[in-house]
Amino acid sequence: MIPPVFEYLRPKTIPEAVALLQQHGDEAKILSGGQSLIPMMKLRLARPGYIIDINRISGLSYIKEEGGFLKIGGLTREAEVEASPVVRSKYPILLETASVIADPQVRNLATVGGNLAHADPANDHPATMIALGAQIVATGAKGERVIPVEEFFVSLFTTALKQDEILTEIRVPIPAPRSGGAYFKLERKVGDFATAAVAVQLTLDGAGAVQKIGMGLTNVGAVPIKAGKAEAFLRGKKPDAATIAQAAQLAADAAQPSADLRGPAEYKKGLVKELAKRALSRAVERAGK
Repeated sequence: MIPPVFEYLRPKTIPEAVALLQQHGDEAKILSGGQSLIPMMKLRLARPGYIIDINRISGLSYIKEEGGFLKIGGLTREAEVEASPVVRSKYPILLETASVIADPQVRNLATVGGNLAHADPANDHPATMIALGAQIVATGAKGERVIPVEEFFVSLFTTALKQDEILTEIRVPIPAPRSGGAYFKLERKVGDFATAAVAVQLTLDGAGAVQKIGMGLTNVGAVPIKAGKAEAFLRGKKPDAATIAQAAQLAADAAQPSADLRGPAEYKKGLVKELAKRALSRAVERAGK
């Protein structure tokens, strides 16, 4: 299909882009990688009157450790995450997440910021960012504000971003020693959205017990799910096989899937349980190295 008529705008600065959002209100959409917005426009599921392309704004693509955080610019491409030396050496969960998004052609254009701002519960980064305890930096007319990721996803395709705000940065706390993470995803075919997926990031204390834990679930609810009861159960416990199995069941209990072409709800809950076991075991293994 062909999208309806729209006006194409290319600001060169963040203030200019914010001013355009203020001017055009709900009729305007931000274009970063375009790998979600453009298909929706072609299917006429999205009908913006104004497209604000932010790709000419400099300084929004970077991956760096600074001030206790791994900072990822909103325009950073998925392929850049995959290729980043610091991600490859210290953040395996991010590498695993980026590498299973669609295909290389998409990842060369798709952005981390766009993936999060689109707020599709089937997208991969939201659950991983929940597990990592990330922060979202939004820039608008009143300057920057920092949003905890667990408060960012409001409902289906809806975030806490205000109408005149742009997602400009993602901040991931630098992991402490004895930390590990993993992302496990089941898809019908390579490049598909997840039938279900689980992200885990944890830190072990000196005795080998779980000191800190984050767990996020992909595509088993209207928003990405934080498995809070599973996290609470694990804190202070040594992650042996029995403890991991119980935590995985609690994660499955937190899932709220709907039946669709990918399978019935009970099947998806079973997937969450198995994927949680695998992600927890892999994270523990990495934390112990």
